[in-house]
Amino acid sequence: MIDIGLARDALFKTGNWCRTREAYRDDDGRPKQRTVATLGRLDQLSSELESVISGLLRVTGKSAPAAASAPSLSFESARDFGDVWTLTELWNSLGFAGLRRVFRPTRHAIDVEALIRVMVLNRLCDPESKLGVLRWVQTVTLPGKMAESIDHQHLLRAMDALVEHQDKVDAVLASLLRPLVDQDLAVVFYDMTTIRAAGLSQQDGDVRRFGLSKEGVVARQVMLGVVQTAEGLPLYHEVFDGNTAEVQTLKPTLEKIVARYPVKRVIAVADRGLLSVDNLEELKTITLPGGGRLEFILAVPGRRYSEFVELLEPLHNSSFAQAEHETLAESRWNDLRLIVAHDPGAAAHAIAQRDTLIATLEQQAAQWVGKLDAQDDGKPSRGRKLSDGGARARMYHAVCEAHMARIVRVDLKSELFSYNIDERALAHAKLMDGKLLLVTNAADLSPSEVVARYKSLADIERGFRVLKSEIEIGPIHHRLPGRIRAHATICFIALILHRVMRTRLRSASQTCSPERALSTLRRIQHHRVCINAAQPIAGLSTINQEQAAILAALELKKPTLNTQLTLL
Repeated sequence: MIDIGLARDALFKTGNWCRTREAYRDDDGRPKQRTVATLGRLDQLSSELESVISGLLRVTGKSAPAAASAPSLSFESARDFGDVWTLTELWNSLGFAGLRRVFRPTRHAIDVEALIRVMVLNRLCDPESKLGVLRWVQTVTLPGKMAESIDHQHLLRAMDALVEHQDKVDAVLASLLRPLVDQDLAVVFYDMTTIRAAGLSQQDGDVRRFGLSKEGVVARQVMLGVVQTAEGLPLYHEVFDGNTAEVQTLKPTLEKIVARYPVKRVIAVADRGLLSVDNLEELKTITLPGGGRLEFILAVPGRRYSEFVELLEPLHNSSFAQAEHETLAESRWNDLRLIVAHDPGAAAHAIAQRDTLIATLEQQAAQWVGKLDAQDDGKPSRGRKLSDGGARARMYHAVCEAHMARIVRVDLKSELFSYNIDERALAHAKLMDGKLLLVTNAADLSPSEVVARYKSLADIERGFRVLKSEIEIGPIHHRLPGRIRAHATICFIALILHRVMRTRLRSASQTCSPERALSTLRRIQHHRVCINAAQPIAGLSTINQEQAAILAALELKKPTLNTQLTLL
């Protein structure tokens, strides 16, 4: 009997033959092998070999090994991880977690700070309604909260708590933004925009009012004022009634900024809609905590350019008439500096555009006059009969549509259709073409510095576009005034995170926008798999070079399994 367990290479092939051999030592102790049995030719063996193997197993008392089976794998749906993790790290590193101290001593049983954070992150990752947030959390990995513990009422209660403690929340935001503001000189920009509001119901203290929106239509809306630094960092926001006059908001808003940020020198920059004589007098009375005065740069609205004709005519003749490139000049107005910037290219374009409009209006008027004269002469003409009153109404409507009513004067009192070109008004319009008028009390800034500061105001308009497009602040579907203000605060915090991301990406020479960065990081996903019904194994997608570069630019470490967040 052959002891298979002791035989080495017991079954092997030699050429086309299959033999069973055993190893042994001869009398001199040298290892040798000998053939025990020849099983046959390999090309002729089929079931006979299996019979031999079965027989050998029976002889040795061993059982045939079980056939290897594939493991049972169960994959859970992948969840977005990288973008949420990045924003959460920024949230904590910037100090937004300090909001916990505001809500900890309150009566609220819910984690208000965590719920506010969820709503802020949703605004940046996939802006949805508050009900939409509940769907979104099912697709991402978030810290601290389980999906089944968040419901719609929790989100609404968190918004109510945010409004109840708005002053303390604003104090926390000011404390975390204060280190990012230059303590020696802060140039702050203030502007307002309109946010469309849905619904027709009326509430006590309703801030939804009908007013003229920035898009030029009358709609139900709220007004949102935002203050930001020259670097684009948002400092403060406030919600006003939808029909509030912009000029009434400037002084109280700047007073709050001066009180919250103890900067030695503040220069406020505001756009055309915020200039009025009363505003100028009020701004002169604002003093900084250190005793200094508030400085400002305000643009003169176009509707008030006629008040500056006497000042501009000598400036234009002496400095701008022969200019080929952008030119600056300075004068005095109401004990303030008046800085005038003239762009010859823009002026030529405006003049050509106006001349084209006037020529089009005159051509249309000539056609109407010709038709009226033909009717008077009894000549037949196509279309309905035209009257002088009808021609007058059509001309007036066309002039108003072209915004030329100050130049093209339609005589509405005459029985016959008539109009004239106001040459004085046309000359004044040409005088104003291509000009930017700025009023300031900053004595040490050169005219070019004043203009450069004002042109930086365009960045706050980009911030409004971010609020309306990427963050989707509107249209607002909340009815209660408090919830509307809470919604604005959530979007404002999202804008702060967006601008911090933009600043860090630019500092690291990264060309991608915050939206593109978050989209790239979103591809870092959280995966879980169960093998043979065992405990799930968690893992992250491989981080590529582009994602690693973005994280480095944002001054964040790569996420690892040791820092994974709770899977919702």
